[in-house]
Amino acid sequence: MSGSGAAAEAAIVVESVEKSFGDVKALRGISFRAPAGSVLGVLGPNGAGKTTTVSVLSTLIRPDAGHARVAGHDVVRDAAKVRAAIMLTGQYAALDEVLTGRENLVLFGRLLGLRPKEAKGRADELLARFELTEAADRRVGQYSGGMRRRIDIACGLVRLPKVVFLDEPTTGLDPVSRQGVWSLVRELRDQGVTILLTTQYLEEADALSDNIIVVDRGIVIAEGTADELKARSGSSYCEVVPVSAGDVPAVVAALSGLGAVAVAESADRVSLPAPDGPATLTEVLRRITEAKIDLIDIALRRPSLDEVFIELTRGGDKVGAAS
Repeated sequence: MSGSGAAAEAAIVVESVEKSFGDVKALRGISFRAPAGSVLGVLGPNGAGKTTTVSVLSTLIRPDAGHARVAGHDVVRDAAKVRAAIMLTGQYAALDEVLTGRENLVLFGRLLGLRPKEAKGRADELLARFELTEAADRRVGQYSGGMRRRIDIACGLVRLPKVVFLDEPTTGLDPVSRQGVWSLVRELRDQGVTILLTTQYLEEADALSDNIIVVDRGIVIAEGTADELKARSGSSYCEVVPVSAGDVPAVVAALSGLGAVAVAESADRVSLPAPDGPATLTEVLRRITEAKIDLIDIALRRPSLDEVFIELTRGGDKVGAAS
């Protein structure tokens, strides 16, 4: 956790926030910070409290205890100022399906105080930026899922916010549309916007986040960069895949004495710790070559964020958790 001296530079500050819904404790004293101009990835299983956290920070619900500040404003005492400084895009697009894409954008612009000419100009800019110009005058109800998500995010950017909350923004999107959202996240960060990104796509958090928090049962159970979190699951390891699964026992024998050799559940490959990195890989290859075992693949790997996530959230029931 950042020290108090970093508080002034933090765009999001959450301190011991609690929230319950009846007997269900969604947040149990969650605390974290996000520096200005950074992307904070928020990971957690279903029911961990991710969406509840976003709802508190975007002033949709009030916390029962604790304090939270967004863009320098308290989410309870200065809720109107928080809403003026943020953009929120949820898992499902919140648009007027009867209106066209252009009309939705102009409407948002007018609601945000832009003059008619300014609103139309900004709508044209965003339609071009999100590659929706050709569909601009079609009703949003006729848009595909990817197009709806793009126009939804575009509506939130009619005025550039200080903080953006993206709550699982790529859920259900095709790979091309997902890449488009990823590019947008990077562009916003480069413009100094702070982004809180909740996602269940671990490669998404790995690719985009400057820092990651893992939330489970309403509290932060781990925090750090992707590399730091991966380091918690152990050092690099060497993976060996023989051409024939029948050669796995021979591979195990050849690598005897190098470390704890493990056979994968698929029984078609083995792995062992590689504390010396490339040096370990070189020795493994030398032994395999001497044993005249044909390989499909041999590589030096690091624990994936998926493996870290599973390890961190393994065990313990989720009774009392909420989404």
